[in-house]
Formats: sequence, structure tokens, C-alpha cells
Amino acid sequence: MGRTVARVRALALAWGAPGLFLVAFLDSSFLPLPGITDLLLIVLVTRHKERVLLYVAMTVLGSLAGCLAMYYVGKKGGDALIQKRFAGPRIERAMASLQRHGVIAVLIPSLLPPPAPFKIFLLLAGAVGIDVTRFATAIAIGRTARYLTLGLLAVRYGGAAQTYLREHGAVASLVAVGILTVGFLVYLQWSKAVRRKNR
Repeated sequence: MGRTVARVRALALAWGAPGLFLVAFLDSSFLPLPGITDLLLIVLVTRHKERVLLYVAMTVLGSLAGCLAMYYVGKKGGDALIQKRFAGPRIERAMASLQRHGVIAVLIPSLLPPPAPFKIFLLLAGAVGIDVTRFATAIAIGRTARYLTLGLLAVRYGGAAQTYLREHGAVASLVAVGILTVGFLVYLQWSKAVRRKNR
């Protein structure tokens, strides 16, 4: 596995933006590459700061494509796969959360750094039948926020962005998740108030 990861990393660095797309796709779908996408984005932006938006866009698009691949795997036969490989109370809670809160239950994991579980939410989203447009929108928002932040850190700090991320990444992600959660709770209360008013 280590040799495969090294080859993928070397290929991505040689290809630039298309390489980032490939790595982000693989990492979000069938080949786990924890932390590699973040590292490659930082390295490439540090080398070519003027291309930060291109690199971020390709990383987001690659990740979105990979997430959609997992979503459709979940939609096709996710229930059987999930029951076979991931059965248990935590998975049942995750499925219940997705059925109740759909988009936000996908958006929050998309912001978190590895090793936070993410792919299981993609499979579950397909299995419970979340609308694909809403799913893709949530992933695009979460991944854009994540990778744009990384890109800007690389522009600001260069190679030291990786160290900064290692030291402060978890806290920054938790703050972002906290803001999103508060926003979502406010939205839920507002929706309830609107529904009551329209009765």
C-alpha cells in the first residue's frame, strides 16, 4: 500500500492540477489516501501560488466526483453492504441522522480532517436516498471551505502550512463544525416558526 501511495503522490506532483483531481477522486472514493490530498494541495500551491484557485477547484471537483461514486454505490446496493460490513448501533444512529438531517449530516463530515470517518456517510447518503443535488451541494460547500482554507494557508505560510495544519487543524475544523451546527439549529427553529405561522 505504501508503494502505491508513493506512486500516486509522485504522479500527482508531476501532473499538477489533473493530478490533484485524480488523488482527490481516489481519496474520496475507493482508495484511502489519508492526508495525501491535503499535503499535495499545500505542496503545489506553495510552488505555484498564482494557481491557488485552479488547484483548489480541481481538488474540490475530484473529491466531489469520488463522493458521487460512493453515493451511487450506496444507492445501488448500500443497504446490503452496510448491514454486512458496518452493522451496529453507531451505523443505525448515523442512518437515522441522515434521514432526519440529510444535507447537514453529510456537510459536517466533509469539513473534518482525516482520520474522521467520511466514506461511510457517503454510502449511507446513497442508501437512505438523499436527493443527489442536495448531496452534491453539501459536498461542494464542505470541500470548497476545507480546500480553500488549505490553499490560502499555503499561500500565506508556504511549506509551514502543513505544520500549522497539524497543530491547529483539528481545532479549526471543530470551530467550523460548531458554527455550522449553530447555523443549522437556527435554521431549524426558523423553519418551525414559518410552518406554525402558515397553519
